[in-house]
Amino acid sequence: MAVPPGPAPTAEAPPPQLEALASEPDSVRAKRGRGDSRADRLSFCTKVCYGIGGVPNQVASSATAFYLQLFLLDVAQIPAAQVSFVLFGGKVSGAAADPVAGFLINRSRRSTSGRLIPWVLGCTPFVALAYFFLWFLPPFTSLRGLWYTTFYCLFQALATFFQVPYAALTMLLTPSPRERDSATAYRMTLEMAGTLMGATVHGLIVSGAHGPHSCEDTVVPEPAAVSPDAACLYSIAAAVVVVIYPVCSGLLCLGVKERPDATAPASGQGLSFLAGLGLTACHPPFLKLVVSFLFISAAVQVEQNYLVLFCTHASRLHDHVQSLVLTILVSAVLSTPLWEWVLQRFGKRTTAFGICMMVPFAILLAAVPTAPVAYVVAFVSGVSIAVSLLLPWSMLPDVVDDFQLQHRHGPGVETIFYSSYVFFTKLSGAGALGISTLSLEFAGYKAGACQQAEEVVVTLKVLIGAVPTCMILAGLCILMAGPAPKAPSQDTSRQPSLRRWAPAHMGTHRQAQRRALTWE
Repeated sequence: MAVPPGPAPTAEAPPPQLEALASEPDSVRAKRGRGDSRADRLSFCTKVCYGIGGVPNQVASSATAFYLQLFLLDVAQIPAAQVSFVLFGGKVSGAAADPVAGFLINRSRRSTSGRLIPWVLGCTPFVALAYFFLWFLPPFTSLRGLWYTTFYCLFQALATFFQVPYAALTMLLTPSPRERDSATAYRMTLEMAGTLMGATVHGLIVSGAHGPHSCEDTVVPEPAAVSPDAACLYSIAAAVVVVIYPVCSGLLCLGVKERPDATAPASGQGLSFLAGLGLTACHPPFLKLVVSFLFISAAVQVEQNYLVLFCTHASRLHDHVQSLVLTILVSAVLSTPLWEWVLQRFGKRTTAFGICMMVPFAILLAAVPTAPVAYVVAFVSGVSIAVSLLLPWSMLPDVVDDFQLQHRHGPGVETIFYSSYVFFTKLSGAGALGISTLSLEFAGYKAGACQQAEEVVVTLKVLIGAVPTCMILAGLCILMAGPAPKAPSQDTSRQPSLRRWAPAHMGTHRQAQRRALTWE
């Protein structure tokens, strides 16, 4: 006997708010897209607390960028070849920790505090302890290279587990691209302030450990004895940073609340990490962003790491080291709000040209290493560094939005993108710093010596001038080649939530939106 056919299966009805949003005329949707709803706006307190959360890592990174190499060479008196291995191993450790952090965070469940903030809080005590022992001078001398390699690798890996969830938190603050850009500007400004604080506090504390007085009576360039006071000063400077970590992490937890993706399952298993990694690696805008800033970030790291050595051994600027570092960081902090205005007013591709401002001045410093020139170069370099730090973190959310418009994936995407980006930039920095430090060994650098050979002076001039110039120009050429996505409108930012409810005939409209996405 024939069975009467049942009712035809019907599609799941969309929620009323999504149905209303999808049925809006384009003109209405465009008008509403020009502004952000009140619920999507972030308060001033939230933005400030979010920015404060990134301060500890920047304080620590600033101190290590400007002073770790000098500490290892002249205080710990490790040979340059071992210092190269320490720096390279630490950077590689941090880079390798990025995909691991992304994988573990992607698989983690959401708690009452969110999915990302618990990772930041959990890593805080461990990264602080690793940082302290990085600046501790052990009583033995034969295994100091192994000591500093171990703790620098631990510090970089733990700092990565701190930074990846913190950076990915940008995507979960609000669906509004404009508010995310504003939060990023607050974050970069406060991180610049943290960078300034790290270099200032660390430099002021350890200033008595270095100076020309130790070499005034020395005729032969022999290594000087390590002062116990120098080791004590570096330990005190490290202890100050250790205190900053829990304070800033606590303020982040108190002032910032995650907004979970409405389409994301609570278990965080919408997209596996390996599958997501394969998709992100094939996403053209992401590839362009990563490759371009591989060169740019490596150039900035080389400039930071060798400025103090250049002033100490390749010029007569050793009395100006602290002032030059402060000039760089103050100009970077003060110019960050200006660059945020330029970014909003003229677009991100136009803003990128600000990075190349430091190119002619870096060459000028290597050719004419005098105090007036050095201060001008320091100011301009700080302005350019502010752009190089602000721009990628402002572009990356646009890349994530562009990816989500093409793929139906909810949770974990932002951590995959952020961890992958940091992985590649750290890897490039590891290679650049490792090779450049090894070049000092080949040039004949003597640890703790009062006067270096002429070959070392020439090598430092090349590292401070020609190397960053070539890297910056290469990165900008890659970034400017071809189109890339821009920040979507408020309506576009809701598209991942609407895609599964959209009828088939809306595909043409979505494809037209996709073709219109280019960085201005």
